[in-house]
Amino acid sequence: MVPYSSMLDVPRPVVQYVARLLASHRRRLGTPSGSRALDPFRQAVLVLRWFRDHTCVHCLARDAGISQATGYRYVNEGIDVLAARAPKLSQVLHRCLTAEMPFVVLDGTLIECDRVAGTTERGNDLWYSGKGHRFAGNIQFIAAPDGTPLWVSAVEPGSVHDLSAARIHALPALYQAARDGLPTIADIGYIGAGKGIHVPFRRHPDLPGNIGTDNRTHNRLLRGLRFQGERAMAELKQRWRTLHHITLSPNRIGAITQAALVLNNAWQS
Repeated sequence: MVPYSSMLDVPRPVVQYVARLLASHRRRLGTPSGSRALDPFRQAVLVLRWFRDHTCVHCLARDAGISQATGYRYVNEGIDVLAARAPKLSQVLHRCLTAEMPFVVLDGTLIECDRVAGTTERGNDLWYSGKGHRFAGNIQFIAAPDGTPLWVSAVEPGSVHDLSAARIHALPALYQAARDGLPTIADIGYIGAGKGIHVPFRRHPDLPGNIGTDNRTHNRLLRGLRFQGERAMAELKQRWRTLHHITLSPNRIGAITQAALVLNNAWQS
């Protein structure tokens, strides 16, 4: 093997932020100083390489001079420490109301994962998304009108529809926010979400002709308001490339996405 030098393209304040969180976590556990194979800063670099470059854990462990098992343990520890700092939906909506945002954007995304066992009541693969035609986890997210990602949900299996996932994780809080004056706009996949969730009109399959002019205008206005917010998850996926495909347990997808949101907020602050 041939050694080489490389540069991690993450701002140093972000690395220092993660290192401080890991050091605080070790103090809470009562970990004796110097008892770990890596200090908090080097562990932070290892975790950020995994998030930023989607580097395999085997390679991370090899480069750090630790075992593969320790590498996985350090990555999972970093995920948990970061995900614990993710904002709650109630906190996010309260800040949006305080900032007098005109609306928030609700959308869902699929985070691809390896094929896993598990079936639905109908005998289909639980984690297989018929919409995306791949194994994945369903994540719901809230974005600001300018496309800033604000909140991400826990994961649901890929076979769960966006509306069903939103009913579990987001809609109860969004109903209250709508009553307080903060509406939500969403795409056609959320038709039937309820009052306060503004979605496009679509043509009824049993009626001839297209939708009326007023409804088409309504749909165009919603698209014009929604398109920026729908870029929020693209920002997370492009900056934190591990979200392209998760090779850890798919049950960890929610925590990984929440950790990526915390890192994104630290990057932008």
